[in-house]
Parts: sequence; structure tokens; C-alpha cells
Amino acid sequence: MTQKIDNPFLNLNYETPLENLGDDYYDIVTAAEFPENILRFRNDQLLPKLGLNKELVRDDHFVEAFGYFYAVRPFLALKYHGYQFGEYNPYLGDGRGFIYGQIKGKDDQLYDFGTKGSGRTPYSRNADGRLTLKGGIREILAAEALHSLGVKTSRCLSLIETGESLYRGDEPSPTRSSVMIRFSNSHIRFGTFERLHYIQRPDLIKKLLDQVINYYYPEVVQAKIKNEKDRYLKFYESLVNRVAKLTAQWMSAGFCHGVLNTDNMSITGESFDYGPYAFILNYNPQFTAAYFDYGGRYSYGNQPFICRLNLEMLQIPLKMVTDKRELENILIPFNQVYQKNYKELMLCKLGLKELSFFESEEILTLTIQLLKESMIIYPHFFAELAQGFNQGWRQDESTILENAYFIEDLNKSGEIWSKWKKLYGKILNNNPENELNLIQERLDYFNPKTALLKPLIEEVWEEISNHNNWQPFSNLVEILQNKN
Repeated sequence: MTQKIDNPFLNLNYETPLENLGDDYYDIVTAAEFPENILRFRNDQLLPKLGLNKELVRDDHFVEAFGYFYAVRPFLALKYHGYQFGEYNPYLGDGRGFIYGQIKGKDDQLYDFGTKGSGRTPYSRNADGRLTLKGGIREILAAEALHSLGVKTSRCLSLIETGESLYRGDEPSPTRSSVMIRFSNSHIRFGTFERLHYIQRPDLIKKLLDQVINYYYPEVVQAKIKNEKDRYLKFYESLVNRVAKLTAQWMSAGFCHGVLNTDNMSITGESFDYGPYAFILNYNPQFTAAYFDYGGRYSYGNQPFICRLNLEMLQIPLKMVTDKRELENILIPFNQVYQKNYKELMLCKLGLKELSFFESEEILTLTIQLLKESMIIYPHFFAELAQGFNQGWRQDESTILENAYFIEDLNKSGEIWSKWKKLYGKILNNNPENELNLIQERLDYFNPKTALLKPLIEEVWEEISNHNNWQPFSNLVEILQNKN
């Protein structure tokens, strides 16, 4: 299609790292043509990262670039495999999306514009290559909620309704269709490397690893390691740490991804690709977000184990280019790194920071016991702690959370609640008075008032589905972005 000269998205300085790798890694594809192109969401918060002024970016600019798909570079459907529920699947790949383009942000990081719902590709199998409107809305909300909670996550740049009727087994059908643009560091997955092992191409693994390191792992580049094998080991060490930290972020946020197959694990350690996710209602390690996860493989509490297992499976392709024993040794500290980060984040949710080892262990253990015993809504406990916090709790711990709507449930927890109040009051007393303002700031920052629980998502969707009323959705996005 002819390029629109005045469209800022079509005049960005697109980079070509993936394209330069060659067609061993992708297929060039075309986008579907849609009956309609109605812009339903634009993420103006991301525009400054691209060096764009939101006042100069019109809605029709989004539609031209990401609805009609005026071409800037060839569209690349990436090739990958993956372990899905523990079974290896060699028939994967970008089945309803492609890389629209890559761009260096103002922060000098490389970002992908990745589509979702843009039509069939060679990897669509029997699927239609489309995205339901509800699926697009859910991904936008997940990404904005996680971003506001400090989770390293992809985000959505735009969502366009496309005017088609789709039939799905997990939604009342026919349902509305959409195409989404995901803004992320990379769409290279663990499964991208697993495919290269499957076809026995260590040369392609090296080529891809070198690019991943050069663009996404400055700490490895800056180490100036000349030995190739050692360089790959340093990359793996960094990835292990990133994934351990990401998993801790999910767990403290009460987030259950739902489908942690290796094709849903980013090689940059970034959270992305949100399907049947959910934020937990109560603290329940057995909670599963995906209705088809019958065995609870990807339950909330199993996520640290699964992420470590996926890193272990990634050693299979990596051992073709570096030392197997060293890879195994590098993974050993995963649990320790995860636990350290999880505890730090959970303390922050309590407004706390520097405690003795014994105090931190005790308050966190009691907090988890209290949440399990009382079955209080997980995010509400912390939000009420933030909103109700006052310095009087130091003098009289019996007043802690006395005005919370769930105080009766806490009182029913008996001894655990008494121990928790006593210890929390003691910790507050051990802090100097000038630290109390910092405690309040941490409580507010890590515990927004609005939690993205399933009923809230369904309320927003019902307004769109039944009345085409987009205001509640827009309001919710604004609330999440502003941590209200």
C-alpha cells in the first residue's frame, strides 16, 4: 500500500535486527483485510517512548498503520516450537500475529510492534488468525494493571475493532473481532531456541544468541567476555535472575499467568501474552486461571517451579553451544533469588523495608497464614492497610485495621490475627517517626485501590457487549495507569 507521508508511525526510524537474521527464523506474511477499522484504544503513555507527541498523533494514524497495515518493512511471522503442558509441540509459530516493526525507543532500548489478530499465517493450522474483542480488552487491562504494580511487562499500543464475527468455544458466539498491537522488548521466546535444537542447527542458535545479547543484555556486553561459551553462560545467568525476579513480581502481585508454556516465555525475561490470566481473589496456591488446566500445572502457587523448569528445558538447546554442567550450576540459585525478591516485594506491600531476618521471616509467615485463614480478598487486605494506615497504630496495635470492612473476618482468625497485630505494631514502634511517612508512601505505591479482579473485567465487557458503552473501559484504564 502507498505510504501516508504525514503518518508519524510510518515515518519512525525502524530497525531491522530480526529481518537481518534471515528467513531461517521467520516467514514474510501479509495482513488480513478487515470489513471495518474502528480504533477502540490508543496508549498515549507509550508515545513519548517513541519520541511522539500525543497531540500530533491522530486516531486515523493508528488506523492506517495498525488497521489497514500500510507497510513500513516486511511483516515477519516468527518460527518457534514449545513445550505445552509438558508435551513438545513442533507445529507452533506466529499463528495470528507478526512483527510489524522494530524501533529504538528514546531510552535507547529496542522494542517490537507485534500484532495479535492480524490474520492467518503458515502457522495458523486450522485457526482463523483472529483475536476476539474481549481477548484484546483483557490483554490491555492485564498489561496496564501489571505495569502499575511494577511488573516487567509488555503493554498494548492500540486496539482496533475489525467488524468480523468470530466463533469461539470459550466465549458466547458469535463474538466481535479485533486486532491489537503489542509493544514489548522482544517476541523471541524460549521456544524459538527449542525449534533450532529440534532442527539441529547450533549455528542458528549462536547467531540468534549473539543478537539477543547485543540488543537486550547490556550487562553481558559490558562484561567484555571474549570466550564465546562463557559469554553464553553469562547470558543464561542474567536470564535466570530476570525470570526469578519476574516470578517474584507475579506472586507478590497475586497474578496467575495461566499458560506458562515455553512458547509464552520471553527470552528477555519480560511478561507477555495474556490469555486466561487472573489476579487471585483469595490467597490460594492451588488457584488456576485456565479452565483447561485440569491438573493445576500452571496454578498460582506452582509458577516459581514452572518458570525454573522452563529455564531448565532451555538448557537443551543452549547445551549445543556451551557447557552443560555449567548451565546446570547456574540454575541452582534460582529459588534463592526468587525467594529474596519475593520477600522484599511482600515487605514493600506491608510498607516495610529494612527488617532483621527474624522479623521479616515472622511477619511474612504470619501475613500468609492470616490471608489463608481469613480468606480475605488478597489485594483488598493490602489496599485497606494503605488507606487506613495511621501513626496511632504504634501506640495501640488493637486499632490496626479496625475500620476495615473485613475486620470481623480478621477477628475470627483469632490467635494469628492477634500475633500479626502485635508484631506489626512492634515493627512500627521500632521505626523512627520520620520513617512512618516512607512506610505510607510504600503502602500507597505497592497497593493501588483498584484491583483487576474478574468481576470488574466482566462488568466492563458487559457494557461494551450489551450497550457498546466504552466509557467504563476507558475509566478503568485511566484508574489502572494512575494507580488509583
